[in-house]
Amino acid sequence: MMQQSLIEVRNLKKYFPIKTGLLNRVVGHVKAVDDVTFSINQGETFGLVGESGCGKSTLGRAILQLQKPTSGAVFFDGKQIQNMNTKQLRRLRQDMQIIFQDPFGSLNPRIHIRDIIGEPLRVHHKASPSEIDKRVVELMELVGLDPVRRNRYPHEFSGGQRQRIGIARAIALNPSFIVADEAVSALDVSVQSQVLNLLMKLQKELGLTFLFIAHGLNVVRHISDRIGVMYLGKLVEVARTEDLFANPKHPYTAALLSAIPRPNPHYKKERIVLQGDVPSPANPPSGCRFHPRCAFAQEKCRLVAPELETVGADRQVACHFPLEVAPASILA
Repeated sequence: MMQQSLIEVRNLKKYFPIKTGLLNRVVGHVKAVDDVTFSINQGETFGLVGESGCGKSTLGRAILQLQKPTSGAVFFDGKQIQNMNTKQLRRLRQDMQIIFQDPFGSLNPRIHIRDIIGEPLRVHHKASPSEIDKRVVELMELVGLDPVRRNRYPHEFSGGQRQRIGIARAIALNPSFIVADEAVSALDVSVQSQVLNLLMKLQKELGLTFLFIAHGLNVVRHISDRIGVMYLGKLVEVARTEDLFANPKHPYTAALLSAIPRPNPHYKKERIVLQGDVPSPANPPSGCRFHPRCAFAQEKCRLVAPELETVGADRQVACHFPLEVAPASILA
């Protein structure tokens, strides 16, 4: 049975102008997101990974229209978001929410938790004050917080508890789609697993669809149905989670997998060490953007940019010479 797409991203670009001089003359652009196309199915978690600065957070914000795309299109449930007027977009925001990376900076330190969680309900005029108080209690219980503490301030909670507050705020309006932007990266490893389990529980109970953004594959592995790998503003591979870990097709994906630590100290794992730094998105390399750091690069890679093409069932890769079988010694 074919799954229905809730989110469709087509040829999305987000460029930031580089300005100089007294007249703020534009001398170039930072190509944070450059011609990205993918979809997220109803009820699935799509993991998005890549090194810092690859554009994954910018992509998430552009989908939500928190940052206006330079070009391209985003569709929510078949409707193009860019064509919506202010009233329609405001209504849509009830269905699309975000969980921010920083559980410390994303909460107003001067207001009570009950007001933070209830804010979306007030902004969208969804309930009376008494109904909001009742809903706040329900939401706190849903995310594993004691409602008795709803009159306290953010600084009185731990990092993991603050992120639960952020999650409660995100689900207050019963959205269909949530962008989790590095939602666990600022937390301790033990707390990360608790928050991941909470998100999976909420997805099952509320029928949520997630775009889960993270630095490393080891985090997204446990929550994602499919994973997209970004490098320098472009998607280089998209696959189902088990397929990506069993047999990566793009050399960059293989390098990321080789960096995941193994719990067995006696297991010798081959590490693929990438040479050099990530090039600047303001001046990306010609051809394949990964070729300066790729051990398999050939002349074609330096001259021609590869397209993201289907290479198997539910698998796409942007590589002229995709890996046939990745070495077992690098796999997680």
